[in-house]
Amino acid sequence: MTVAATERRRLFPKKTVRDVDVDGKRVLVRVDFNVPLEKRDGKVEVADDGRVRAALPTIEHLRKRESRLVLVSHLGRPKDREPELSMAPVSRRLAELTGAPVEQAAAVVGPDVERAASQLGPGQILMLENCRFEPGETSNDPQLARALASLAELYVDDAFGAVHRAHATTVGVAQQLPAVAGLLLEREVTFLNRLVQDPERPFVVVLGGAKVSDKIGVIERFLELADAILIGGAMCFSFFRAQGRPTGDSLVEEKGVELAVRALERASQSSCRLELPRDLVIADRFDGGAQRREIDGVDVPDDWMGLDIGLRTAETYADEIGRARTVFWNGPMGAFELEPFAAGTRAVAEAMAGSDATTVVGGGDSAAAVERFGLAASMTHVSTGGGAALELLEGKPLPGLEVLQDA
Repeated sequence: MTVAATERRRLFPKKTVRDVDVDGKRVLVRVDFNVPLEKRDGKVEVADDGRVRAALPTIEHLRKRESRLVLVSHLGRPKDREPELSMAPVSRRLAELTGAPVEQAAAVVGPDVERAASQLGPGQILMLENCRFEPGETSNDPQLARALASLAELYVDDAFGAVHRAHATTVGVAQQLPAVAGLLLEREVTFLNRLVQDPERPFVVVLGGAKVSDKIGVIERFLELADAILIGGAMCFSFFRAQGRPTGDSLVEEKGVELAVRALERASQSSCRLELPRDLVIADRFDGGAQRREIDGVDVPDDWMGLDIGLRTAETYADEIGRARTVFWNGPMGAFELEPFAAGTRAVAEAMAGSDATTVVGGGDSAAAVERFGLAASMTHVSTGGGAALELLEGKPLPGLEVLQDA
């Protein structure tokens, strides 16, 4: 085995579609097409096709080998079988991107689906209906898994955004068929594993968002691995509350305060610096038209709320990113969806985009932000799965990854 191959196996120790015979086979591919939809001219369309485009390398790899593709994904959180959560708009967008017809099944499993799958020709694509229309999906129902497995000869998981869920389409069916990874899943895990196994230094981590409880595992892991952790977003107010500072009407996760105390104590014993904002942008309410003030400091007055990091903090964080050789970012610095409070998040994105470092964006709102700012193409890697990325970086097992064949 070559040095490059050995390195690849170290970072991704599972078989992929490149390692197995897929020629002419019927392949069930778990994709993550959980994309936002919007109505245009009275028709429901895909609002952001980033996750669909991310799956194209695997789809095209299989089509070139005349595989017969059966795609399955979830979309939203259906309570029943709501027509507005059908996969049909996604099928139309996939057909546009591939230049190939995509047949939309009316169901997830059943005789009609079996017939459609059996009639697929080389390189043809069948999209199953939203797998969460089946109640057995999230409970990993064995009967549903067996029904899905009967549609194909091989299973490929390319849904990094769902790989941390033990569902029928991520674990159950993989226990019924030969199961390997798609090219997107391989790329995602490889980049994220490199962050924790062999980052080039200085290594800077930027964490934002609302809840310390969502990020505490990552904070504690990176206190052992990174050179600096830069905190922003509403989660900073749990840290300020832990320090006894006034937070006004800012969003504070109460259970996050105790976790913040723990993180600050660990940071004091770590060689990794845990940086908090030094100034803030505040408002009298959560609204794009709210009265807005910049304060030099972080003590939020009564009846005001912090909605972004301040200019001095943004410049400090940008300088830290500029000196880094590896940067990981998860979570916006403020309410970036409201333009008056987007500057801090934009500053982080622009600093990463202009850096020569390896820059990894950890999915979720951070990925949405770099797309909104037109900077996604300037990042080394933009993850398609925020929750899965955080769990992998924490060191938690990912059920949908563990079930795949070892390399």
